Amino acid sequence: MTVLKRVLVVDDETDFLATYERLLRRQGYQVAMATSRVDGIAAVVRERPHLVISDLRLPDGDGLDVVRAARAVPDPPSVIVVTGYPSDQVRRAALEAGATVFLAKPFVAAGLLAAITASLSKPAQC
Repeated sequence: MTVLKRVLVVDDETDFLATYERLLRRQGYQVAMATSRVDGIAAVVRERPHLVISDLRLPDGDGLDVVRAARAVPDPPSVIVVTGYPSDQVRRAALEAGATVFLAKPFVAAGLLAAITASLSKPAQC
């Protein structure tokens, strides 16, 4: 029996959430969603995802807090950070917080799927 990989998406833009959900479900992933920093952190603990995809700018704070929360749980998931405001400084901060991959919005679906496949194929590191 194949276990579906669980992916948690944290983003406050409903259009992006709908796109992520469609894309991920078509690829056979179970999808959970959160629209804020607080809900994302709670979902990391509750959902026990294999992968977290989090936006950096959330209405109630920094998406890096979601990254740190994901990295702090037992058997931590890989984390992909996305942002519409990329810079070298932001990229470094995301990777230092524990992100596996950093993607700038907008991105093509194939790029996201490649990042997901790569993130899920290697063990998360603490």
